[in-house]
Amino acid sequence: VLRHEEFEEGCKASCNGPYDGKWSKTMVGYGPEDNHFVAELTYNYGIGEYRLGNDFLGITLVSSQAVSNARKMGWPLKEVTSGVFETEAPGGYKFYLEDKEQLKQDPVWKVTLGVSDLQKSVSYWSGLLGMKIYEEDEEKQRALLGYADNQCKLELKAVGGAVDHGTAFGRIAFSCAKDELPSIEALMKKENQKILTPLVSLDTPGKATVQVVILADPDGHEICFVGDEAFRELSQVDPHGDKLLDDAMAADNSDKWFAERNMKKVSA
Repeated sequence: VLRHEEFEEGCKASCNGPYDGKWSKTMVGYGPEDNHFVAELTYNYGIGEYRLGNDFLGITLVSSQAVSNARKMGWPLKEVTSGVFETEAPGGYKFYLEDKEQLKQDPVWKVTLGVSDLQKSVSYWSGLLGMKIYEEDEEKQRALLGYADNQCKLELKAVGGAVDHGTAFGRIAFSCAKDELPSIEALMKKENQKILTPLVSLDTPGKATVQVVILADPDGHEICFVGDEAFRELSQVDPHGDKLLDDAMAADNSDKWFAERNMKKVSA
């Protein structure tokens, strides 16, 4: 756990999806956000269940330790190719664990998104957003892209039809120099691409205010570009993150919170 934050109302950039109640976010990863891939776990207090789509196809970790941990805990593992095991997180998200020595820079090897038209998506992510193409396989209808050799990669994989985003509303985020944000926004306007949230400042109580631009690719995958300078201040590892999360979970009496407002926890 790198940091944990609680919010009483929805985010103006829809950070917690289209839900407008109390929510929290917990950033988890193998190291600081400055140089590691980090997952943002978003918890909406009023939502008891989400319907998953085919938009997010999983995260791949290179870590024999993760495989060992799963076996010790009795966590279900299914070997999908030699030395690669599929497992499922609570809620249904897929993880793929490569049974190899953990990478020193970051064990998170790639994030896989489903797309409806591989060439169109590669053109967007590479041609417009400037990602380097590392692999492209027409037969398997997949492509591997990234911004740097030593960073987590983005895999695009055709799903053989339309992309369904379900009701969980995830997004992928990148930091860049703050001065680049207006030009990213201008390029998307010029190319008639979808901008979900024009350049806006987001406040976190007691922490840095960051600027973001949020886009949508041809399949509606949300992409957030955040100003790096303020983000580095905001994203400092909080030594009390674990305790804040434990306290929040201990205090989470969601049913009571909603009953007081004559509401019930619902499935999204």
